[in-house]
Amino acid sequence: MDEFANDLVPPEDPRATWDLPAFGSMPTVADLDPTVTRILAPNASPMTLDGTNTYVIGVPGNGEVLVVDPGPDDSAHLTRVEGVLAARDAAARAVAVTHHHHDHAEAAAAWARRLGCIVVASSPQVAGRSGRLVGDGERVGLAGMDVEVVATPGHTDDHVAFRLPTGDLLTGDHVLGRGTSVVAYPDGDLVAYLDSLRRVLDLGPDVLYPGHGPDLREDPAAVLTFYHDHRRFRQRQLLATLAAGPATAGELVAHLYADVDRRVWPAAEASTRAALAALQAQQRIRETGERFELDPGT
Repeated sequence: MDEFANDLVPPEDPRATWDLPAFGSMPTVADLDPTVTRILAPNASPMTLDGTNTYVIGVPGNGEVLVVDPGPDDSAHLTRVEGVLAARDAAARAVAVTHHHHDHAEAAAAWARRLGCIVVASSPQVAGRSGRLVGDGERVGLAGMDVEVVATPGHTDDHVAFRLPTGDLLTGDHVLGRGTSVVAYPDGDLVAYLDSLRRVLDLGPDVLYPGHGPDLREDPAAVLTFYHDHRRFRQRQLLATLAAGPATAGELVAHLYADVDRRVWPAAEASTRAALAALQAQQRIRETGERFELDPGT
């Protein structure tokens, strides 16, 4: 295990020193800049943090907005979103969805019918027969602004982010306002996720608007770098643990996440399996039955 010892210092989360709102204290509705309003869905949990962030995007006074990630099909949440549209005197041009997970996409079809617009998504199952399928580099046009689709696969294979004309990015679950995102095997792909992190870092956004938790303004590049380093750290932890002998995914989670709330262990195991799959692809470990072990050549 000595060969890994120098690599087992966890990276520091730069947000630990930022002045971010405490968990549970985010306002239900907040105007984050002239074109961005966040409405917090009432579905807080260990996995969804403060709740799903639904965003209303549009230039004030131009009469059109984009509703991003409606989240759960909750009537009170819809009422609050409709209140934001009324305050802006605007109609929804589309309901856009970052990925297919139900805490982001559940209400998409119903809200689109209610608001008289279409669903925009990169997944056919979310867009539906009457929606619009979009891919990397495509644009969703609104009066006074275009929103660019940025492919960010990894958390899920259909994950996209939405880039505003300012360069600011709505990140969905690719980057969160608190903690780190789950990359859950088999839907999640860690290799793709790391590539997407590097791509977003290269875009250089000044602000990240995540799917859960507060917006990130102080140093987005530092957060993106931390996310990348955190994933690499977890991979090194796995290699160091397996250097002591074979283990199942469940045993690895119990060892590596011993100090973490057990309610998130299932998600941690899914992320661990994604990391193990990436290490297998690199031929650094192998699976025998239900146990993983270092590849003899490692």
